[in-house]
Amino acid sequence: MTDKTALTPKTHTAPPAKFSHGVRKGNILQVAGQVGFLPAEEGRPPTPAGPTLREQTLQTLANVRAILEEGGASWEDVMMIRVYLTDVDHFAEMNAIYNEYFEGLVEVPAARTTVYVGLPAGLLIEIDALAVLG
Repeated sequence: MTDKTALTPKTHTAPPAKFSHGVRKGNILQVAGQVGFLPAEEGRPPTPAGPTLREQTLQTLANVRAILEEGGASWEDVMMIRVYLTDVDHFAEMNAIYNEYFEGLVEVPAARTTVYVGLPAGLLIEIDALAVLG
């Protein structure tokens, strides 16, 4: 039986509740939902990358990538991405940002689901991912 390993990159603070930012067990890596908080800095509370969907989406993707890399994975290993938006009117803009981000980055895009949710005030997007390595 393979042990589970919790993943917390240096860019992340400890989670605010009893969960891991990411977990790897064998060749499976699950990234918990990430939001667009800037990298952790001593003495600064979690701070969104900015007020725009673009700023938050790009930072959220960077936060997901940091956990993937901490677990030895890359975007090529990602099988499933879930995007959580707070506003249905953001869907087209998010798609444009998402397509631009992944253009030329992966050979085969991951499957993706997008749903609409409530997030804490000021947060516009959350993303999680499931990767299978090797």
